[in-house]
Amino acid sequence: MLVPGADWAYAITAGLGHRTIVPAVGGLLAGYLLLTLVVAAGVAALVARSPLVLTVLTAVGAVYLVCLGVTTVISPSTPRAAEDESAGSWLGRAARGAGISGLNPKALVLFLALLPQFVARGASWPFMAQIAALGLVHTANCAVVYTGVGTAARRVLRTRPAVAAAVTRFSGAAMIVIGFLLLVERLLA
Repeated sequence: MLVPGADWAYAITAGLGHRTIVPAVGGLLAGYLLLTLVVAAGVAALVARSPLVLTVLTAVGAVYLVCLGVTTVISPSTPRAAEDESAGSWLGRAARGAGISGLNPKALVLFLALLPQFVARGASWPFMAQIAALGLVHTANCAVVYTGVGTAARRVLRTRPAVAAAVTRFSGAAMIVIGFLLLVERLLA
């Protein structure tokens, strides 16, 4: 979560373009909660048995990341003189945030490949409870980081429109590069 990517770009966009970052950050967190539930329900075990499933999930997330990156580069968020809350409903911004984090290839790899390695097989907690606890810790960390990113964007970048556009375009370009690298890595694996 400390590495800039799609989530950061969306938090920055929310900080620059809306009166509040709550729907955007809430949506990002909802995506991680959904991933936590899916992984805890047993998808991690399924993916561990089928590399094809991980490849398909990673490819879908990578394509989504490239599309978001292209959109971000073409029309970067810049501070608005008048805050216009009609630019997307709270629910729409939250749903977009959930899609961004829920399909984020970095998050998919973290939740499906990395978290199960930190589960103690002989522990008193069931496997699903341990995965859920790890996912909730990650989600809580994301809440702190993405709220900080969105707030910093509002306070620092809002007064510097050219810098804000450059940062947003850089984030979009990073999403494109990461998406292509993930696709290449998955297709060559």
